[in-house]
Amino acid sequence: MEWKLFANLKEVVGQSEVEVDVEPGATFGDALDALLEAHPELAEEVLNDDGELRDHIRVLHNGDNPFVSAAGRDTELEAGDELALFPPVSGG
Repeated sequence: MEWKLFANLKEVVGQSEVEVDVEPGATFGDALDALLEAHPELAEEVLNDDGELRDHIRVLHNGDNPFVSAAGRDTELEAGDELALFPPVSGG
């Protein structure tokens, strides 16, 4: 499964795309856990003290926020799904 990282998250890892190994039938939470296991330096950037996603971090699964349009961490993934992780974007 491939994650796309943006802005400072890309800088922390040193690349904009990260491949993680998850089993068939994996969930969004499994893929997020695999990303943070492979790149523990991201945890401080994306997780709060309770181990939950920080309020300002945005995630996408096939272009939609799985916490709004699906089952959050329990959203089931399929091969070829697009996952993205990014901080808020601002500017003008």
